[in-house]
Amino acid sequence: MTPFLESHQTFFAQIAGFFIVEDRILRTGGGLVTRADVESLWETAVAKMVSVLEDQFSRMMTASHLLLIKDYVSLLGVTLRRYGYAVDPLLDVLSKHRDKYHDLLLNDCRKQISEALAADKFEQMLMKKEYEYSMNVLSFQIQTSDIVPAFPFVAPFSSTVPDCCRIVRSFIEDSVSFMSYGGQLDFYAVVKKYLDRLLVEALDSSLVRLVKSQSLGVSQAMQVAANMVVFERACDFFFRHAAQLSGIPLRIAERSRRDFPLKKSRDAVEELLISLLRNKIDDFMLLTDSINWMADDPPQSGNEYSNEVLIYLETLVSTAQQILPVQVLVRIVRGILSHISDKIVGMFLSDSLKRFNGNAVIGIDTDLKLFESFAEDQSQIFGEPDDSELKMALIEARQLVNLLMSNHPENFLNPVIRERSYNKLDYKKVVSISEKFRDSSDRLFGTFGTRGAKPNPKKKSLDALIKRLKDVS
Repeated sequence: MTPFLESHQTFFAQIAGFFIVEDRILRTGGGLVTRADVESLWETAVAKMVSVLEDQFSRMMTASHLLLIKDYVSLLGVTLRRYGYAVDPLLDVLSKHRDKYHDLLLNDCRKQISEALAADKFEQMLMKKEYEYSMNVLSFQIQTSDIVPAFPFVAPFSSTVPDCCRIVRSFIEDSVSFMSYGGQLDFYAVVKKYLDRLLVEALDSSLVRLVKSQSLGVSQAMQVAANMVVFERACDFFFRHAAQLSGIPLRIAERSRRDFPLKKSRDAVEELLISLLRNKIDDFMLLTDSINWMADDPPQSGNEYSNEVLIYLETLVSTAQQILPVQVLVRIVRGILSHISDKIVGMFLSDSLKRFNGNAVIGIDTDLKLFESFAEDQSQIFGEPDDSELKMALIEARQLVNLLMSNHPENFLNPVIRERSYNKLDYKKVVSISEKFRDSSDRLFGTFGTRGAKPNPKKKSLDALIKRLKDVS
């Protein structure tokens, strides 16, 4: 008459007690009961328990309730198996509801993760005492050094990291707890499968939703990106923890490791951060409207926009170094420099630009040299083995400017030279931009040469280039 959750202990305890007594009578009663009688009675009892469990499990919608019932069923099974009773039908019910239990557990964890993300201000955590460091860092083995830091300690991550680590660790422990019944020894593969689902379907998906919610500014996105690096170390801990609780050697767990399960959110937040920073760069690029594309003399120290962008980049990197790990910062800076390169090429392609001369190209070349110098400096600061890696992000703009400054632009048609010096340039872009190029006498390189003027070798070369490229396209 009482709810099963409240009465199940008494229900199973009375059945266990009854059959322990029956076993005692069978062994000491001098034939008072027969083995066939006891086994028949046990089969009836098992059928009834299976029916009750199937009914109750089908209606339960709380993971902790299923786990509570499972613990007592498991205890009943272990106890009566010692007396020779067949308990497999009861354990089969637990196996049958394994997926339901983990689905409910996943839903609970998904809600907790969403709450943790909603509560986070995405600022670096401050820990004032050693116990806080132990609870938030050492507990999940996400420290970068074995040396305990001085306090107060500013962590490289925000509160989301330890909060979500606690949720995942609890999930692992609850999963192992549910799977450890009936003397099972090899259930790590099952626990790992559900752990993968938690990390991908709950944590990764929640982080992706956060990133796509458009609620993050530059500093917050930067902190989330920094969090992802710490989560990568935490994931190593999760799989080791699952292996240890499942009783298997760590080397076996390591062999079965998959790629970083939070890859989608890691990529998404870096894309968001680069996008936000590109928008900032675009604001500075509005200053390109003031460029004199038919200047009588090239600008001595580059155009105004380049100096403003450079100041912003240097300030940004100085701030980001306090939050972002080097490997992330390199990817972010590379993305920004690539965008600057695209914007420079885009200026030449723009419909609003009708013509430009060599002095304007020299000015853009000076701008590019400033950006390239910045890229080289950052590569040295970041300790990049190849100091040209960041500089390569500017390669399309550099090749275009080199082509426009070349005395023999027709060399672009030579496959060997093109592959070596202009391999990032698109044929159609080269045609469109080259047709706007005028020499210092304001003559278009192409069909509008002034009759009787001294032939310009560069004009002839570029004119031939345009003609040949048009024929190819």
